[in-house]
Amino acid sequence: MKRISNSSFSFSLGDFRLRAEKASLSIEDGRKSVQDGGVPNGWVPGAVSASGDIELDATAMAIMAEEAAAKGSWQGIEPVDLQFYAKGTKEEENVEAFGCLLNLKDIMDYDPTSDKKATVKIGFEVTSPNFVKINGIPYLDPARVEGLTD
Repeated sequence: MKRISNSSFSFSLGDFRLRAEKASLSIEDGRKSVQDGGVPNGWVPGAVSASGDIELDATAMAIMAEEAAAKGSWQGIEPVDLQFYAKGTKEEENVEAFGCLLNLKDIMDYDPTSDKKATVKIGFEVTSPNFVKINGIPYLDPARVEGLTD
């Protein structure tokens, strides 16, 4: 049976289907337990955020550079939706992050002794109340985003 591995993932950045050398997405969930008299007694909601990094090679960066040129600058690129997808024989994983604001992070990491392909790291922050979906299931409780607009 074919299982999902790191090399199984495909990646879409907005309308672009790119090959990412490496990608990450982390969620910070500020829910906390509360105490009465020093004893845990329930919990309260807190702020949430999500961010990550994508490493692209020169071929993928050339596609991104075309988009930046069309927008007039790298900062001119509007927030985009990201999708990470993989499928095995019986397994499937689909992670979506919405309204991701991109920023270039590590644009040069030169090591003349390295045998690895050169990459550029792009950071991103989720800016949409649609936030993140994992296998089609929203991370956020719908009541938390009710009335918010994208």
